[in-house]
Amino acid sequence: MLLRADAKVALIRDLPLFELCSKRDLRRIAALGEEREVAPGVELIREGEPGTEFLVVVEGEVEVRRRGRRVARLGEGSYVGEIALLSRSPRTATVVATTPLRVLAIAGRDFVQLLDTIPELWLKVARTLADRVDADEAMDASRT
Repeated sequence: MLLRADAKVALIRDLPLFELCSKRDLRRIAALGEEREVAPGVELIREGEPGTEFLVVVEGEVEVRRRGRRVARLGEGSYVGEIALLSRSPRTATVVATTPLRVLAIAGRDFVQLLDTIPELWLKVARTLADRVDADEAMDASRT
């Protein structure tokens, strides 16, 4: 079942990454999303590889692993892959589908081009991204 344009907007509107975006910006971001179905066990993102897209979980669950250890289980409305995409650094984790999964994939190249056309969106996304990186670093520090 494919998401209608308004359902895509509703899905991404609720993501912290885009919570400061206008309705117009959300529509432009949603238009970039490609819906995919993924089987359980499929590796969506591999730690250490370059980021080329980020994914929003529409339905199902994924497991996030760092250095082979499970660090999180995420479900509907979660998103992964944005840190490597926007920072142009290697992926910080591996993400594997643990159930049948539907995701909304947004190609990095398209998203960065959109950000370049909406400069204020860079700031909105950067603020949210900084909060997420800080939270990830705190989680890593607590595990050592």
